[in-house]
Amino acid sequence: MKKYIAKRLLYIVVVFLVVSVIMFALFNLIPGDPARTQLEPLRKDMRPDEYEARYQELREQMGLNDPIIVRYGRWIGFLPEKGTTDWNGLLQGNLGFSQYHKQDCTTVMAEPMKNTLLFNIFTVVLTLSITIPLGIVCAVKKGGKLDQTVQVVTILGYSIPQYIFALLFVFVFAVLLRWFPVNGAKTPGSNYVGMQAFLDKMYYMCLPIIVSVFGGLGGMSRYVRAAMTDALSMDCIRTARAKGVREKVVIYSHAWRNALLPIITSIIGWFLSIFSGSLVLENVFSLNGMGKLYILGLNNNDSELCLAIQMFYTIISLVGNLITDLAYGFVDPRVRVDK
Repeated sequence: MKKYIAKRLLYIVVVFLVVSVIMFALFNLIPGDPARTQLEPLRKDMRPDEYEARYQELREQMGLNDPIIVRYGRWIGFLPEKGTTDWNGLLQGNLGFSQYHKQDCTTVMAEPMKNTLLFNIFTVVLTLSITIPLGIVCAVKKGGKLDQTVQVVTILGYSIPQYIFALLFVFVFAVLLRWFPVNGAKTPGSNYVGMQAFLDKMYYMCLPIIVSVFGGLGGMSRYVRAAMTDALSMDCIRTARAKGVREKVVIYSHAWRNALLPIITSIIGWFLSIFSGSLVLENVFSLNGMGKLYILGLNNNDSELCLAIQMFYTIISLVGNLITDLAYGFVDPRVRVDK
């Protein structure tokens, strides 16, 4: 097991470096000039020659005149910063500086990350707590009225885009019934603290959480139902029933353990998604989350902020794959992960 983990960690390092090279090159190929973007608001107060001199000076300070391989080395942390002996790159924990927000990327990402974590934790927990029991019941009572009804509803939920649900739920619950606010993250002008601030934020997040949970019911419940249906048809399940094992033990111990292997990737993926923002819902409901922040960075050509978010997602994805592979061994002892 230790040898396998060491190999996978080495694989994570190699893939991370390869992805970092590709992403840095792609974002530097996007048309745009960070120095000109930073200097443009001051252009009207400067003479043309003064503007050009200041522009060239700023490009030199930001290292934009250096070869791309040198800039990558400074950004990743393989080379010291320009004009200094300090090593302060991505590998040293420096995510970069956001030209749009005029702050360190770590500071810019702090509040959106909190909102995204809060939003997605409730979404994931509620979705899995509904879909897993629902999928099991539908598999056990396959072909019944409940199963048929659930299949129709989940097909609708799986095929209709999430933003359609968002608009529909906003119209019903925010416009007609007025149960929830349309958008935002807190009551305008409020200065709540402690539990009152948390409850106020959750009140504003209720509607997007409901939309997200409803949109996720279709996919996961169908995965669980299909896996449980296959597991219940195994010879070992028939043998257990023939021996007189209680039906609950057969379903929730024998069958569920065999069904868990094919869907464990989806379940772990759902849990890891608590770090990633929803591009659609965060923009529809004006939630200050990672998804909205990423779109804002792309629209304003804030390459360092986008790179920081992208590399953070890369690490989460690589670590998630390792956790998934290790989880296979715990769920099914027949799967060996030490070779």
